[in-house]
Amino acid sequence: MVDRSVPWYPSAAYLYVLHLDGLALAWEYLRRHPDYLFDWLRRRHEPEAGHRWGLRVLEDPALDARDAHPVWSPDHDAVVQLCPDTDPPPDAEAFALWLIPGHKHLVHDGKRLVLDARWPGDCLRLALAPSLADGMAYAYAIRAGPTPGARNRVLAAELDKLATAAIVLPAAVARPRPAPSALLELHTLQALDATLAGATLREIAEGVFGTGAVADGWYTDGSLRSKVRRLVQRGQTLMRGGYRRLAQLESSGEGRLVPAAKRP
Repeated sequence: MVDRSVPWYPSAAYLYVLHLDGLALAWEYLRRHPDYLFDWLRRRHEPEAGHRWGLRVLEDPALDARDAHPVWSPDHDAVVQLCPDTDPPPDAEAFALWLIPGHKHLVHDGKRLVLDARWPGDCLRLALAPSLADGMAYAYAIRAGPTPGARNRVLAAELDKLATAAIVLPAAVARPRPAPSALLELHTLQALDATLAGATLREIAEGVFGTGAVADGWYTDGSLRSKVRRLVQRGQTLMRGGYRRLAQLESSGEGRLVPAAKRP
C-alpha cells in the first residue's frame, strides 16, 4: 500500500494547476523527473547542466510553478523581447522597469535579464536585451520565421495583458469553471505523483476520483481503470520529454526512463 501522507494524495493541493499556462505546466512535469532532481543535487554548479533539459540554468525542483522561474531555451513565443529603439520618435515611451505592473522577479540567464511579472490571474514574461537601460526608448521584437503572423498574434495577446494590468491591477479574480483540459492536467499530475510514490492503479483511482467511484466502477476492462491507465501513461510521457512541446522546445535531450506504474 502507498503511504497516504505523500503530497500527491489530497486533490486540493493541485488546484493551482487549473490556472497554469503551457510554460508553467512544462515546468511542473520537468521538475518531477528523477534525473532532473539528480542533476539539481549533484550538478547544479555546472554551467551546461540545464541545457540537457531545455533550460538556460537549472531551477530548484522543490519550487512549484507559483514560485519557480525557469528560463527556457529557446524562448517560447509568449516571452516578450524588449530591445532599444534605434530610431525613436520624439514622444517615444521610455523603458521603466519598476512601472511594469505586478510582482516582479528578475533572473540573469547568462546572456540577459529575464523578468517575470505576476498579478492575480495572469503573468507576463519579458526578455530584456543587454543594451537596454532604464529611460531608453524601446521596441518589441518578434523572432523571424515562417509564421510571423501567428507570432505577432501571440505578442499582441501578451501586450494586451500588460495594458490591462497597467490600467487596474485586480486584488482578486473571479474565474469561470475550469475547462476539461485544465482538469486533465490536474489529474495527470496527481496520477504522476502517485506513480512516483509507488501507488497501484487502484490506489491512484481512489486518490483522484474517490473511493466511491472505485467501489462502483473498478473492473478489469472497465472505463475507469482504462482512464487511470491513460493518465499514468500521459504523465510519464510528459515528464520524460513531452514537456518540451508545452515549452516549444526541440524534442531532444531527455533523461532516462522512469519505471512504469505498479499493476494492481
